[in-house]
Amino acid sequence: MPVTAFDRLACPLDGQPLTRQLHAWQCPQGHSFDIARQGYVHLLPVQQKRSKDPGDSKAMVAARQRFLNAGYYQCIADALNEAVLPEMASGAACLDAGCGEGYYLRQLGQAVPEGIDMQVIGLDVSKWAVLSAAKQDPAPSWVVGTNAHIPVPDSSLDRVLCVFGFPVYDEFARILGPAGRLVMVDPGPDHLRELRDIIYPTITERPAGARAVPESFQVVSRETVCETIVLEDASSIEDLLAMTPHLYRAPAEGLARAAELTRLQLTLDVRIQVLELTEQT
Repeated sequence: MPVTAFDRLACPLDGQPLTRQLHAWQCPQGHSFDIARQGYVHLLPVQQKRSKDPGDSKAMVAARQRFLNAGYYQCIADALNEAVLPEMASGAACLDAGCGEGYYLRQLGQAVPEGIDMQVIGLDVSKWAVLSAAKQDPAPSWVVGTNAHIPVPDSSLDRVLCVFGFPVYDEFARILGPAGRLVMVDPGPDHLRELRDIIYPTITERPAGARAVPESFQVVSRETVCETIVLEDASSIEDLLAMTPHLYRAPAEGLARAAELTRLQLTLDVRIQVLELTEQT
């Protein structure tokens, strides 16, 4: 199989390597983490949580799964694959840091060229997202965890993806190998502009350029993905709203206007940056 599970996990409590023992992962200090029936493992200790049930809710995850599986963001997935796969050697390891319900890793797995094997791990703070990902694709390693304390050893990854996520650059630098690359996907200024025009009285303009890069990384390449999509029914519009923070940020009047829509043409505007560690890192 071109995609296999990344198995070099580290204990979130003491950083020691984890070893799989039947239905659990264990470290030399005796810490044990059960493997769920669906195949994922929960490596987010209470002391690393910011809330009782962090991350996307069950409803948000279900909406994102329906929307993404309908293919509306296929152009983003294709561009991401083109940024990730070049120069990737067989046996390379890839992490999606903030994987959600696993859409982009599934798309990446399907695009891996014949003869190339890739170890894959998806990490998300939402247990509902990781549960959904594990149900849809058992091949990768799926982990509930946080980008602030990624439970893998130093220099163990060749690619790290951060798609519409929350980057923690120090952690990304720690886990990337010497030739590793970080692939960032961020919204551009016109991303979903038509929806934002409807739900907000005024919209805050986003910066036209790509996200600023810290000194620990340098830019290898930048790409802009722009495409127009059309949502042809109210349920797709509802799913898009439910999977984004706009559902909680927009005023009631704006959400009411969106609820009346049965068709919506949208601009997708995304910035993709490929970064590598600077020499001094």
